[in-house]
Amino acid sequence: MNRIECLMQHLPEEIDCAWIASDVNRRYLTGMASSAGIVLCFRDAAYLLIDFRYIEKARACVKDCHVVELENMTVQVENLLQQHHVETIAVESAEMTLQQFANLQKRFPHTYQWDSSNILSDALRDCRMVKTAEEVAQIQAAQRIAETALQQVLDWLHVGVTEREIQQKLDFTMLELGAEAMSFPTIALTGARTSMPHGVPSDANVQAGDFVLMDFGAVVNGYHSDMTRTVCVGQPTEKMRTVYSVVQHAQKAALQAAKAGMTGKALDAIARDIITEAGYGKQFGHSLGHGVGMEIHEAPNAAPSANTVLQAGNIVTIEPGIYLPGEFGVRIEDFVAITEDGCQNLTAFTPELICVE
Repeated sequence: MNRIECLMQHLPEEIDCAWIASDVNRRYLTGMASSAGIVLCFRDAAYLLIDFRYIEKARACVKDCHVVELENMTVQVENLLQQHHVETIAVESAEMTLQQFANLQKRFPHTYQWDSSNILSDALRDCRMVKTAEEVAQIQAAQRIAETALQQVLDWLHVGVTEREIQQKLDFTMLELGAEAMSFPTIALTGARTSMPHGVPSDANVQAGDFVLMDFGAVVNGYHSDMTRTVCVGQPTEKMRTVYSVVQHAQKAALQAAKAGMTGKALDAIARDIITEAGYGKQFGHSLGHGVGMEIHEAPNAAPSANTVLQAGNIVTIEPGIYLPGEFGVRIEDFVAITEDGCQNLTAFTPELICVE
């Protein structure tokens, strides 16, 4: 079953057409990146309507749907809707603005029923949430690039460099190793600034004895990786070692427990309880993890409010942290592919505390 067939099977029978216009879902369904275009999925066929800029590429690489050069959208789409006897059209509620939706209704005044509920967005989420072996391989390739870049940065890291220089070094190295992009703006923090979970790199310099927290990822063929490591430049204090040990213990317990059939809430609780018992519960203020795929944050989540049951093929980050304002923060992040009886850790880089001299 291809991705378009999977999508249509997830939709109720009364939906005759799925209208997909978002960049990420269009790429997911067609395998081709572009900044424009529409995918129309019917029960018996699918079409990518795309303009002159992308038509040659589309004809060469798009599978599972007909490629149509977009010249007059209103006429071409109306013809396809009539050809496939469409009555009800579902749109991406999670991606489409109210203005875009209103414009569609005006542009196609024929008496179609427009479904602006979450039906289509939920179906796309459910399809994307369960990764194939091919998708896992793409994500793992992105992760290997990130890990290789991290090792090169650690070989270079020293007292005096700035957070921005660390960020730039990571980014440049990942691109040099073949990443098509960064998964998100790279986080590189040092010293007391590591207590900000999503701090922005600055011109702050690394001092002897500082923690350096790096959260980053690479993109390969549209698929993202995500990892965080907290290292020390020089020798950490006893308190720094203790906090690091608590975070590492919490992460290890969650990694050992993760499997299909448990909820994201239950997985989060395993790590959170360990951190709370150590006296740092209030200093772990974010969720344990999130899904990763063609977007850096996607379903499912591992969080105190996440009642979704994990399935084999889900990819979820395991990233507990402790953040002490004015002192330091520690986060260790791996991400895993959930299996029926456990999980496959896609992160090969050591979680042990690394001290760079």
